[in-house]
Amino acid sequence: MKRFKAFLNKEFLHIFRDVRTMMILFLIPVFQVLIFGYVIKNEVKDAKVAVLDFSGDVMTAALVAKLDAANDIKIVKTLYSYEEIEASFKANEIKAAIVFENDFAKKFKTERTVDLQIILDASDPNLANLLNSYISAIANNYARDKNIGAAKINLSVEPRMLYNENLVSAYMFVPGTMALILMVITALMSSISIVKEKEMGTMEILLVSPLKPIQIIFGKLAPYAILSIINAVSIIIIGNLVFGVPVLGSPILLLFVSFVFIMMALSLGLLVSNIAKSQQVAMFISMFGLLLPTMLLSGFIFPIKNMPLALQYASYIIPAKYFLTALKSIMLKGLGISYIWKEISVLIFMTIAFIGISIKKFKIRLDS
Repeated sequence: MKRFKAFLNKEFLHIFRDVRTMMILFLIPVFQVLIFGYVIKNEVKDAKVAVLDFSGDVMTAALVAKLDAANDIKIVKTLYSYEEIEASFKANEIKAAIVFENDFAKKFKTERTVDLQIILDASDPNLANLLNSYISAIANNYARDKNIGAAKINLSVEPRMLYNENLVSAYMFVPGTMALILMVITALMSSISIVKEKEMGTMEILLVSPLKPIQIIFGKLAPYAILSIINAVSIIIIGNLVFGVPVLGSPILLLFVSFVFIMMALSLGLLVSNIAKSQQVAMFISMFGLLLPTMLLSGFIFPIKNMPLALQYASYIIPAKYFLTALKSIMLKGLGISYIWKEISVLIFMTIAFIGISIKKFKIRLDS
């Protein structure tokens, strides 16, 4: 028993002396609980909504004020035609539009029946459902407050889902899965491939070969780029044929955006390979620095607007966020490059930045 206690003490000492093991045991669980606790929320927060008021009376103004006062909704635009609704959705300025019919207050008092239309961006079906429920509840509560006396007023709320009329969940998870797979295969696998060469001591052999360093790096990364492009095409075809996810925009533009994202992921994998000294470290960095942020902070599963302000700011450095926005704009909304050039520019800038940092670190390593 004394020998066992001595052995047990030795194992505890080994664990406590190893900083990386202590981080895995204690810091990572705390980090995951905090991240999941703040990210996973079923409520809506500050969803951008526009108003198209054909009536323009005191009653519609009061209902708009009531909607704007809610914590879940933020009235950001006043529209004057149905054409402006479509343009606002395409520019990603709003998530819903509320349309008041003509003579809203007059019909409210005389006919005792009024119509209210809610038009929603259903490219994110979960958010569209939540917004529809919140706006309908606020409008019905307002009508209930006005129901004084025996004659009751009927408020008819008509939801209309754009870009995903049947609220098919595949419209959300197919683009998200595509971003996740491309990130994992391209960045994670490429970084591990290069680190493996360093661990085995074969990288030095390659560096003294007739091949130039840039040719070695390109040769290591090119297969993953080709495989990732094949994966991207496969996901798009399966999503379309099996799950009915449309490609309303240009297929060439879709492939171009996918290629830009793949190049960004390759450059990120190259950067990870320069930082990591072992395959375990590369996997650790990729898992908690790439995989989890891609799942949680890209808008793939949970709306970014629901998250705390700090995490919303953090989402701006997540490449998959821009890729997902571009994918949905092309596939579900049929938009062209004029609507997604900002997202493409950010991905290209990230690619150049990651390659620049990687080359600088690689040269320092060669010089040393």
